[in-house]
Amino acid sequence: MNKQYFKTSKIWILPGVIFLMFGCASYHNRVASYYQKIAAGDYQAAEQDLTKNALLKKPRNKLLYLMEMGRVSQLNGEYEASNRYLNEADRLLEIGLSNAKDAVVGALVNPMNQNYKGEDFEKFMLHYYKALNYIYLHNTEDAIVEARRITLQSQEQTDKYNNRKNRYSTDAFSLMLQGLIYERDGDVNNAFIAYRNAVETYLKSDDSTYYGTPLPSSLKYDVMRMAYLNGFHSELQYFEKKFHTSYTHYTPGPGGELVLFWENGLAPIKEQEDIIFSLIKGDDGDFVFTNATGTIFIPLDRHAAGSFNLNDIHSVHIALPKYVSKLPYYTDAELKLDSSTYYFEKAEDINELAVTTLKQRFAKELGTTLTRLAVKKGAEYVLKETAKGTGKNGKDNALLEGLGFGVQLYGLLSEKADTRNWQSLPSQIAYTRVPLKPGENKLLIQLTSSDGQSHTDTIRVKGNGSLQFYSYSSLR
Repeated sequence: MNKQYFKTSKIWILPGVIFLMFGCASYHNRVASYYQKIAAGDYQAAEQDLTKNALLKKPRNKLLYLMEMGRVSQLNGEYEASNRYLNEADRLLEIGLSNAKDAVVGALVNPMNQNYKGEDFEKFMLHYYKALNYIYLHNTEDAIVEARRITLQSQEQTDKYNNRKNRYSTDAFSLMLQGLIYERDGDVNNAFIAYRNAVETYLKSDDSTYYGTPLPSSLKYDVMRMAYLNGFHSELQYFEKKFHTSYTHYTPGPGGELVLFWENGLAPIKEQEDIIFSLIKGDDGDFVFTNATGTIFIPLDRHAAGSFNLNDIHSVHIALPKYVSKLPYYTDAELKLDSSTYYFEKAEDINELAVTTLKQRFAKELGTTLTRLAVKKGAEYVLKETAKGTGKNGKDNALLEGLGFGVQLYGLLSEKADTRNWQSLPSQIAYTRVPLKPGENKLLIQLTSSDGQSHTDTIRVKGNGSLQFYSYSSLR
């Protein structure tokens, strides 16, 4: 290879290296300013920051931008604007974000350059925030439509994983929310069905815990109350026996009831984890990938690998996403109204959902990614082998050899995990039900941190005889 070639190669390789090295920053690092403002409770500044973020304005991140804008708009009390963003995000999910071009980008570059398609639990959270917005806007009809959309989303999720026990095939919190919306509308029959579906989701596990959330006592009572109001005596007896309790009916306060959702902490962030896998031949002659400790074995996808000769491929570098959790600053909360105290029960653990669902799809995504990298490696070897003795006067072909080196360098530096996620979601959602008196109700919510520090806020709700919703956020 001549010196002139090396001079030329440096001209185009160096900028590529710099570009790829710069692109290695995680998504969280590149939106850190927005994330910090959310944690500080400065939602107006966070919204302004978001509108100026060049990364989120890229077409591939449109879904993520819409979800974040919908979320921060709601935190700012801009409920109509929030639902404009969230409805557009919902529309994108309905029409689909996968296409042939997107698949090619994922295969030849990395998944971070593909369209962001959303985590399964993020899709359910869309309906939660949209329903709250409609209720805050006194738009009961559209809130009920959103409740019905939860059923469709659950069916889609169930079909996706064929209702397998060890997969996230529905969302218990969303079903409970659906029951609350129907109950608010006086539809006790559909409220019972929704509550029952939520309870059954919990009961499918041995300890009645669903992704880190035990079956709430309030939900147990709600499903029995709806069975009673519908006159479903056999169903009421079934749940009484199941819960080892006797149902005692009560009438809500003369001012109605308040369901208060406490959104605490922030969802985990994604970071990149780099792993080296070796490609070895098994006893049956088929290739398998294994990690350094020999604890993971992933078969090579022969169909995807095509006709490349993989005998000379010894190892590949892979970048995988992993969730990094942050403990919420506040660990406990209680609500006081006059002389009564009400305690919160956990309803959704987004931190647990994020970590566990990522693990559930680990093997499938890993096999596809490893095969893709092996094909890239195979292309590199083809170029290097072709270069041997094919140049002028029987020498190695400098251009082909340089291209092989370029493919090698590109494969190394372009490998990048998809570290995007909806980062303004809370870590956990808890809730409580409070009977109200007619007129103004002054509620005190007292938050306690792990080091014993406390913070008290006042929430004022006018009791009007109906079931009302309120969400309170402590996103730090």
